[in-house]
Amino acid sequence: MLDELAKAILRYTESRSGPSPFMTPIATMVIMRTDHPKPPVHMISRPAMCIVAQGAKWASFGDQRLEYKAGQALVVGVETPSVGRVVEASPGKPCLVLAFELDLAIMRSVADEMATPPNFNDEPALGVFVTDFEGPLSDCALRLVRLLDTPKAIPTLYPVIMREICYWLLSGPHGNEVARMTLGQGPSQRLLNAVHMLRDGFRETIRIAELAATAQMSVTVFHRRFKALTSLTPLQYQKRLRLLDARRLMISQGMNAETASVAVGYESPSHFSREYARMFGAPPKRDATSMAAISP
Repeated sequence: MLDELAKAILRYTESRSGPSPFMTPIATMVIMRTDHPKPPVHMISRPAMCIVAQGAKWASFGDQRLEYKAGQALVVGVETPSVGRVVEASPGKPCLVLAFELDLAIMRSVADEMATPPNFNDEPALGVFVTDFEGPLSDCALRLVRLLDTPKAIPTLYPVIMREICYWLLSGPHGNEVARMTLGQGPSQRLLNAVHMLRDGFRETIRIAELAATAQMSVTVFHRRFKALTSLTPLQYQKRLRLLDARRLMISQGMNAETASVAVGYESPSHFSREYARMFGAPPKRDATSMAAISP
């Protein structure tokens, strides 16, 4: 099944022009093909499943690095800054990845209908994990790629396949982890509400006590659970969102470093430049210029 999935993804990429990632008729799904190992890429990871059909990658979340290769998938349950890298790829055997957002509404609906829904405790844990996807999950992935050949069938069949994916994730060996990340109950949901509050207001001055109150936790417990979930402290989370957005503004809108730093909430351009260089490995102007040169 894995070979069939790799062949289907390869056929799709070879029928498309332009660089990877390849957008698909399914708005929440992309296909990535990489013919060579690549430098690390900074991004915002959203609730999604990233399936490797060929090659290998790693992704880091704060100080946690997860490696995943052909036959494995990275499952992300929380929106958080991350760094990803393709480490195994060649022109003869490119790295092939199928990535799609997880529909949390479908996930909850499937869980409600399960005769034996997964049990989960509410202990703090990282909101991402790596899983194998042989068997039913591999079959679902293959049908998703084949569905791209019949766009008219997507509105009817895509939700059905997504329900299957949610079922196999919830009933599989990582069902408890999936349930804790996606079902939105109790303290976990309140913590996610605080994460979303910080994400939406990352340009503003952070008030830890307010975030902790949203999560209905003490400041100490909130700090501990926030870092367990994202592998970042709230301040680190905010800083990375600010720097990623500033980079976007400089590349896509041509802002200079000082204007971008103010736009994302920095009061000191020199402080911004130091933190930017620490995260991206080069001062803002030089980094933005080099990134713009390689952007499609």
